[in-house]
Amino acid sequence: MIDTWKEQMELFVDNTHAFKKEFVLHNGLKKLMAALQYAQAGKAIDAEAIHQCYELIKKNTGVFSTFRGDMGLCIATMLSLSPDPQGQLTKTLKVYDQLKAVKFYPSDYLVIAAYQIAAAADPADYEVVVDRTRKFYEGMKKHHFFYTAEDDYIFVAMLGLTELDPTAGVERIERLYTQLAGEFWDKNSVQTLAQVLVLGDSSDSVSMRVLALRDALREQKIKLDKTYTLPVLGILALMPVELSTIVNDLGAAQDTLRAQKGFGALSLSTQELLVFAASVVAASYAENIHDGNLSAAMLTTINNIIIAQQAAMVAMIAATAATSSAASS
Repeated sequence: MIDTWKEQMELFVDNTHAFKKEFVLHNGLKKLMAALQYAQAGKAIDAEAIHQCYELIKKNTGVFSTFRGDMGLCIATMLSLSPDPQGQLTKTLKVYDQLKAVKFYPSDYLVIAAYQIAAAADPADYEVVVDRTRKFYEGMKKHHFFYTAEDDYIFVAMLGLTELDPTAGVERIERLYTQLAGEFWDKNSVQTLAQVLVLGDSSDSVSMRVLALRDALREQKIKLDKTYTLPVLGILALMPVELSTIVNDLGAAQDTLRAQKGFGALSLSTQELLVFAASVVAASYAENIHDGNLSAAMLTTINNIIIAQQAAMVAMIAATAATSSAASS
């Protein structure tokens, strides 16, 4: 599958360079995410369309709206890929208000969660999905009060969109968390990993595949078990692809991306680079598996998980940077 990810990687890099001078007030990670979303859609970046959608957000929200915050460019990018940007934004704002009404706090994470629900659910089902999302969140909060917070909004929204019973789904998340918690340092990321695995409709035995993939990657000095990358490890483990193929492709993708202008160590940390490299590899797998191992619905879910993880990483880095800035002032 190496030729497939290489094609998407080339489009991602081209998109990044084409987008380099756009949105100068936004940091590089947000631009990379926009470039990758277009690459995953098989399209060259359309900066003008993104500009128009960003202006659309400004026209439909107040000066201090969260939609104009750190994830504004992400939402504008998603809207630009929608056939009806105005309609999609209107629905997203409606869902955002519904989520706040059930006591979710306004945040960059909630913006993405609202977009996911608005894009995937029928408007008549918004109230039900929002209620299910809240139940998943409350169930996880009971098990892990200190770990469950705003950074879980994106994935609990995805869980709310499934047909999983919230009680049974939370129990599955907890079982997987228990199986994996002793293997990784960042317990908050382990909870996200468990959510990804449940979204992937895998059996509980998938935890063994996660650990086997982690060990195989470590042998090649690829550490995909850190804060930002652990959920991506879960995404790759869900793929019906030989572990050796995943290891080889990810290693080659990482090296290829690092060698590109603008992707050096001074521009991206190893974790950040790995998230984008792994996203390209995973998306290429999802796009090209036609042997019945993954249903069309699951392929859509995998692609949504990839986008969600990219957004979660950018939001997390932005929140960390804001906290650090406040602490130093």
